Amino acid sequence: MERLNPDKVYVEYREVTPTEPVLGRKYTQTHSDTTAELFVTIGLNYANDKINPMRDEVLAEWLCTQNKEIYLWAYVYVGGFGPEISPIRYNIFVRELPLALAAIRNGDDQFFKGHPELDQAPIYVYFDSPYPDLRGQKYYETPSTYKNYYRHQT
Repeated sequence: MERLNPDKVYVEYREVTPTEPVLGRKYTQTHSDTTAELFVTIGLNYANDKINPMRDEVLAEWLCTQNKEIYLWAYVYVGGFGPEISPIRYNIFVRELPLALAAIRNGDDQFFKGHPELDQAPIYVYFDSPYPDLRGQKYYETPSTYKNYYRHQT
């Protein structure tokens, strides 16, 4: 599993500041297969212009329960690419999600400095697929889990 190289994370803010708002703050995390660069767009809307036809992005948003508990909800599109391809996509998402979440957590570091309590908020990821065994929500710990998910330089 790859570790985060902070020199390859690029952040773009759209209609939000580095610290506000909390609720409704959305992340579109994409990457380049050729350069291993990670791109995090933070805004009030998902960056649909950054989503490619492969649909290998991670979308995330800060939400609140009826009990006023804040959590980070993320979405990945496994899809229905057939019984051979969809499980491969699912396994790639499972393997690469820690890196994607680390890019979001570390890319929005000023936000977490301004709201340190959110480092302990739960993260739930929804895997979207028509195949029942590849569909559903999973708990991915908290943003603090991914704070120091760096690749050590040698």
